[in-house]
Amino acid sequence: MSVHEQDSERRHEDQLNGSSNASGVGAYLFHRAKPHLPPWLGVGGLGLAGVLGHLQWGDSAGAGVGLTASSFILTGTAWWAGKSTTAQRRLHSAVTVAAGSAWLTAACLAGPATGPVPDLYLMGGPVLALSWNIRAVLRRTVDPAGADSGDKGLMEKVGLARTVLGTAKVEPNKVTVPYALPAGEGTNDDMAKTLPRIASALDVPTTAVRYRPDPDSARKGELVIVPEDKLKEVVWWPGPSAPGGSIAEPLVIGRYDDGRDLHLPVLEALHLLIMGVTGSGKTEGALDVLAEILTRRDVAVWLSDPKRGQDLGEAFGACDWVVDSPDGAAVMIEATAAAVPARQKWLGDHGYRSWCPDAARTQTDPAHSCRTGGACGCAGMPFLVTWFEEAANTLRAVDDDVFTGIAQEARSAGVWLVISMQRASGYQISTDTRASLPASLCFGVDERDAGFALPSDVLDAGANPGAWGNKKPGYCYLVARGVDDPLWSTPSRTFRNDPVALGWVTREFATVRAGIDPVTAGTAARVAGQLYTGRDQSHPDAHPNTTHTDHSGMGPEETDMNETTSLVDPHDLHIDPDAELPDTEDGDDFSLVPPDTRPELDTHDARVAMEQLLAHWEREGRMIVGPRDFLAHSDTIGRKPTWIKNQVREMRAAGRLVETAETGRYRIVPALTPA
Repeated sequence: MSVHEQDSERRHEDQLNGSSNASGVGAYLFHRAKPHLPPWLGVGGLGLAGVLGHLQWGDSAGAGVGLTASSFILTGTAWWAGKSTTAQRRLHSAVTVAAGSAWLTAACLAGPATGPVPDLYLMGGPVLALSWNIRAVLRRTVDPAGADSGDKGLMEKVGLARTVLGTAKVEPNKVTVPYALPAGEGTNDDMAKTLPRIASALDVPTTAVRYRPDPDSARKGELVIVPEDKLKEVVWWPGPSAPGGSIAEPLVIGRYDDGRDLHLPVLEALHLLIMGVTGSGKTEGALDVLAEILTRRDVAVWLSDPKRGQDLGEAFGACDWVVDSPDGAAVMIEATAAAVPARQKWLGDHGYRSWCPDAARTQTDPAHSCRTGGACGCAGMPFLVTWFEEAANTLRAVDDDVFTGIAQEARSAGVWLVISMQRASGYQISTDTRASLPASLCFGVDERDAGFALPSDVLDAGANPGAWGNKKPGYCYLVARGVDDPLWSTPSRTFRNDPVALGWVTREFATVRAGIDPVTAGTAARVAGQLYTGRDQSHPDAHPNTTHTDHSGMGPEETDMNETTSLVDPHDLHIDPDAELPDTEDGDDFSLVPPDTRPELDTHDARVAMEQLLAHWEREGRMIVGPRDFLAHSDTIGRKPTWIKNQVREMRAAGRLVETAETGRYRIVPALTPA
């Protein structure tokens, strides 16, 4: 039974329960007649006004002119005032005022009992009063069979015929309709399943219909319908939203389909997963996020880019550290993991429970001092963004759960992980790692990956990134803490951007961005060694006149000697290189020292040679090695392969090498190096 039917039955029951005596019947009739009395009172008042007006102005010519003008003014006013109502009501009001004012003018001038004036009053007055009574009856009477026929027809088509729809709220390009499913018969899950059929019935895209369940009810909520796609228009990046501001202020990276700005609150959003198939606009969205980050004053960026700057190269100069290989990414992950507890200790020592903008400033407040008796004056600690572009390449080279532990502790340390990849599927990333990245910026994806891309309740509410694929570049959903839940299923579109804008940001805001703090830099240096401390020299333009020679793993002493001294044996200095060679003699074709009898280096010298190789690789920034790298220099080491492999095992036991997720590959643990 609908709400209208229930109300009608309740009124009927109230009437039956009323008193049956004369007074009860009279009260009931009077109560029912009250809504219809105003028109009749108006007719009675008009007749009285005609009698009094005739007594006052019956012989006045001037009164005739005034009354006639008043009639025209009142009629025009009624017509003008009815602009905002229906055409029928406007016409009805104007006719009523015109007839009443015309009769009043005639009654005042000629007399209410003269000629046809009384007949017009006795016939026309009741007609006008009854016309308004009929209008009121039609307006208030509810026809249960026809009430909300359009809504009931729509709900019947989608299988929810007994659903009650409330009053629709109409906004520009947006209609919000409250609904209530029948108690005990339906839940919000039923509404979620019917959204595609509702879109079909309304002939709109599936992404144009979504619902917002009432958190306090299992059967109530709101249907939201956006009939026109306002995201078709390309909007170029308008520039930084908070130039020189703090990373605590939300990033503005696009717009929702209702015109609101698309805000990404970094400090609340926890860690971010950016995903989308090729051609979905994921790279441009990443440019928007990175451009906003690099305009803030209290942030430093570590960037892993296996594409070697193809898209993000313009930002390299604004980042504290950039790596472009899977091995480099593995070392950056280890450095991030080591930086988290070091940063937490610094924050704790300075009285911060978690990172905040004040932590990025020089510590001049005694309340945030690491020593007693006053301010410590320590350098501030900027927010750290560790960005792993095309992370599928990184995850293939390392353990797919490598980010899980970092993500659980990083937020309080002021470290924000950004993982960007084309497919966040179960084949690419583990469920534990996916769960550690609660925020997601999801562009068009394969329909099979939608479940990994967005939470199930967001998909149930109408979000459908699989419907876009790469056909609508830039269209996305943002799910993040700090963003209103109803917006999670609301389509949005990031700004159009290009590397030129990123290059402008890198140059214009170079003096605004904070440098890396000593704690984070020192930790990275201890983990990554020359790969981090030599990052400024790794740029190809850093030393344009320097030539590099591969010395095949020689130690520093050997390299320096070969570059500064002659390579000719002193015993051979008297030999003329242009002289003719003597004739051959017997025995010249025999080796003086057979190869299999050449002596091996002693254990000490061989170990020194291996340490020199490690030092050489460190200087190159090559921090991931394995036994095969040592075996390639077995002649330099001067020992057999079995001994070399055993020595690698001893280096692991001594802590000089640390295992990585890849079998047979180890990370070099460098000596302390200044950042």
